[in-house]
Amino acid sequence: MENRKVWFVTGASNGLGLALATKLLASGHRVAATSRDIKKLRSAIGYDGTAFLPLQVPLNDDENVGRAIRQTYEKFGRLDVVVNNAGYGIGGTMEELTDKEVRDNFDINVFGTINVIRHALPVLRKQGKGHIMNISSIAGIAPGTGWSVYSATKHAVIGLTEVLAEDVKAFGIKVTLIAPGAFRTNFNNPDALVMAAKKIDAYAPLHTALERFSEMSGRQAGDPVKAADVMMHLAEMTEPPVYLLLGSDAYTRAMHKMDALTSGYVEWETLTKSTDY
Repeated sequence: MENRKVWFVTGASNGLGLALATKLLASGHRVAATSRDIKKLRSAIGYDGTAFLPLQVPLNDDENVGRAIRQTYEKFGRLDVVVNNAGYGIGGTMEELTDKEVRDNFDINVFGTINVIRHALPVLRKQGKGHIMNISSIAGIAPGTGWSVYSATKHAVIGLTEVLAEDVKAFGIKVTLIAPGAFRTNFNNPDALVMAAKKIDAYAPLHTALERFSEMSGRQAGDPVKAADVMMHLAEMTEPPVYLLLGSDAYTRAMHKMDALTSGYVEWETLTKSTDY
């Protein structure tokens, strides 16, 4: 295929990353895919051809991330699309979550993304083209109760992506922030969703709500294969969007958040402007 691209996809052994990597390989693209468990990755992808480069990469290890980008470039000769998909959810209140639980979540969801971008940019800049897609979440725009830290990590991804898009535009590098809603993946399962080990009885109603969320696994509205189709379509666009919501639930939540922000800003306009000289 003439438009065959080289993709670097993190977190490809399950969820949206798996759906994307599988579809890419079936469509004739070349894929470097990362996972914490390379055996699980190989088994999940089920592809043994030369177009596939499986990589075991702890994304919070900057040296390992750099090595993975170099291996990708050495094998395929270029790098066209980078998809920062790896991440996991963590539920619990600020009072319940330990320092380690919080930092571990930021290490993967935020610093893992930063590590990949830092090492991919010199390649993309030298090429004078490329596309970075950062997977955030609707939780980064319109957070839900009980997801303070997870929402904070995804909000951080939104902020860094917005600025990144401006910083690298002059080099011919495109950047898209993708904020999915609920997709029918393993996100609600224990390997992708962690709950605070410490439980405080005062937050019992919130714990019930978090349990109900976990029970939604397999019944989410979003189709991960269709999400993969969208990402592949983005990669072919001359001018892809910087912001893209995925899923009708994400759209609804984002619109509600925009209305709340607008009404709140307008309501307190006088107080806001009272601090000017």
